[in-house]
Amino acid sequence: MLTKELMTERDLELMLNLPFGSDEGGYGTEGDIVYTTADGVDLNALWGEAQQALNVWNAGRSKLVDILTFQVTNEVETVPQVGEASFELASEFGEPQGERLKLGYFQLGFDFEDYDRATRFTWKALRDMDSRQVQAVNNALFQADERLVFKMVMAALFDNRNRETDIRNRAYPVYPLYNADGTIPPKYRATEFTGTHSHYMVSGNAKIDSSDLEDAYENIAEHGYTIEAGTQIICLMNRAQIKEVRKFRMGQVNNNTAEANYDFIPAANQPAQFLDSPLGLLGSLPPNFWNGLRVSGSYGDILIIEEPFIPDGYFLMFGTGGAGNLQNLVGFREHKNPVYQGLRIIPGNDQRYPLIESYYTRAFGTGVRQRAGGVVMQISAPGPYVIPEEYDRANEKFVA
Repeated sequence: MLTKELMTERDLELMLNLPFGSDEGGYGTEGDIVYTTADGVDLNALWGEAQQALNVWNAGRSKLVDILTFQVTNEVETVPQVGEASFELASEFGEPQGERLKLGYFQLGFDFEDYDRATRFTWKALRDMDSRQVQAVNNALFQADERLVFKMVMAALFDNRNRETDIRNRAYPVYPLYNADGTIPPKYRATEFTGTHSHYMVSGNAKIDSSDLEDAYENIAEHGYTIEAGTQIICLMNRAQIKEVRKFRMGQVNNNTAEANYDFIPAANQPAQFLDSPLGLLGSLPPNFWNGLRVSGSYGDILIIEEPFIPDGYFLMFGTGGAGNLQNLVGFREHKNPVYQGLRIIPGNDQRYPLIESYYTRAFGTGVRQRAGGVVMQISAPGPYVIPEEYDRANEKFVA
């Protein structure tokens, strides 16, 4: 054993934080070992329960993240962009010309990071804690994992700057939505685009109006993301913006002298209200829930969903094909080896008592796959788009 004279500060810190054993830092005896919590629940049984809960947790990610993401395992996806083909007038004896497509490839990268957190219980703590307290710590880390994943997915969309990720010592770009970075989106039908095309819009007014919704919708639909093409258009909003959208009526002027082209139609599960139209409802009510998310109502083809984590003064509109669909906006990259996918619990230094020290780990990355599939609208006076503080990766307060 080290004498006090030969101890370093680190030695002393380690000894004072031993999970079990004598106060002098020697070997623990059988009497030091804690097998159960204060209410008699076996620690190994708690560990098994935590692993079962983890399996359930990984099987059902956040419903919102599910409709925004598509799982990928490759570091880079190479997406072909093919020009439009055309026919020529046939002659009686001539052979048709071969079509020469202007074939290009667009590489989409995804970053990848490891995140972790540890839980540590001293033997005295476990001796006095009941099983519910231990389970509460486990549940708190599950919730922390959900916040981490959600925040990174939102940052991939709300932060309009291009990023880079290092893949085998080579830098690859990680893109947001179209952001006027010089990339020319593919032509769709009769619509051609330029390198200044952007899906980060500023409304030009301090209050949301019906034209903001319609302009954002057109910015997505002109790329082919429509109900006819099998894509549901979703708009996530803060409660403050939804309060204004509820007032929109077709043919009536709303905020900023905008005239609405549609009515806001509340879902059936919304608070009751009187209709001022003598004709009643033409068409159908929007669904009460869509993919497990409660729907506030609809405006045209747009389903509007209240989401408290959307910053006040912004909304996110996007096309989705449903949970984990190929058309979804964000690539959610996990390791190719399934063992390293999802949230994991790893036993700590003492293998015999994994609940004394445990490591919770998560490895993943993000990058936008469908750059034209969504729009972020900032409700503010004219000016450049400003990244909201909570999703600004360069902000010192952005803590994963």
